[in-house]
Amino acid sequence: MQIGMIGIGRMGGDMVRRLLRTGHRCVVYGRQAAAVEALVAEGAVGTLNFSEFIACLAAPRVVWLMVPAAAVDGVIAEIAPLLAPGDILVDGGNSRYHDAIRRSSALGHQGIRYLDVGTSGGVWGLERGYCLMIGGEPEAVEMLDPIFSALAPGSASVVPTPGRQQKGSTAEQGYLHCGPSGAGHFVKMIHNGIEYGLMAAYAEGFNILRHAGAGNREQVHDAETTPLQHPEHFRYDFNLADIAELWRRGSVIPSWLLDLSAQAFANQPSLEGFSGRVSDSGEGRWTIAAAIEAGVPAPVLSAALYQRFSSRGQGDFADQLLSALRYQFGGHIEKPTAKED
Repeated sequence: MQIGMIGIGRMGGDMVRRLLRTGHRCVVYGRQAAAVEALVAEGAVGTLNFSEFIACLAAPRVVWLMVPAAAVDGVIAEIAPLLAPGDILVDGGNSRYHDAIRRSSALGHQGIRYLDVGTSGGVWGLERGYCLMIGGEPEAVEMLDPIFSALAPGSASVVPTPGRQQKGSTAEQGYLHCGPSGAGHFVKMIHNGIEYGLMAAYAEGFNILRHAGAGNREQVHDAETTPLQHPEHFRYDFNLADIAELWRRGSVIPSWLLDLSAQAFANQPSLEGFSGRVSDSGEGRWTIAAAIEAGVPAPVLSAALYQRFSSRGQGDFADQLLSALRYQFGGHIEKPTAKED
């Protein structure tokens, strides 16, 4: 099957490679000639402008966008006039599901079928495959089944769930038509919200382990310091890399994220190459917004999102005011920040 890919960065480029490996024909568009040339060398047809890109695709055309959410509307504005009724436009990025609903309606008036496909797999997707969460009309989804099947991990990637009744679902292959327009990006939004929470849980747990030797340090006794009541309870010097490796085997908290934690510790035991500034690309915020609108409690996911804000210094002014208030009502003088071991 032929498909056109707009956006051939870390994920889009590897998705093209995975499709080429399974016999599909790919036309690619990219702003960087080097990225286009690399994929041409592997069998893709390369283009550097949208007119040429569309001309290389046979009708009905399938155009897959792998661009940042903020860029999707701009790309659609340029590409939609070049498409024809019956063509399929896929947004595989992390757009908000509200936008998917809006775009599907607008493009539908032109006869263009729009699919929102939440795509998970990151830089490992080329080898592991991509988990695909699909929204849109069933007929367009069915037409692209060979593409979804090629990109997905396949049933052999995990052992079957004992007692599962819905055998034969494409979910077992790693892709699923989740519902009408917006459904794919809604499911991906919640997926990423959960991801925030899981990452925060591992980070907080390992941080407690890292500070379990607090009793070995000299204790400060003054009015500004809460004393460590039982220093003898905190005299551990844990090897975090070993613990991560241990938990991967037989524990109840293994996951790919734990695997990646173990890899991170193996690469840099003290994580000295990272500042601790954690970005959020929108999905966590949208998850919490959806929870609020639906009246559904999500305290863990909310806390994980706010921790990311704090990691970027967004809470520093609040901390300054806290310190200022302690000084105002009690004359408390700030203590210098203690350096980590």
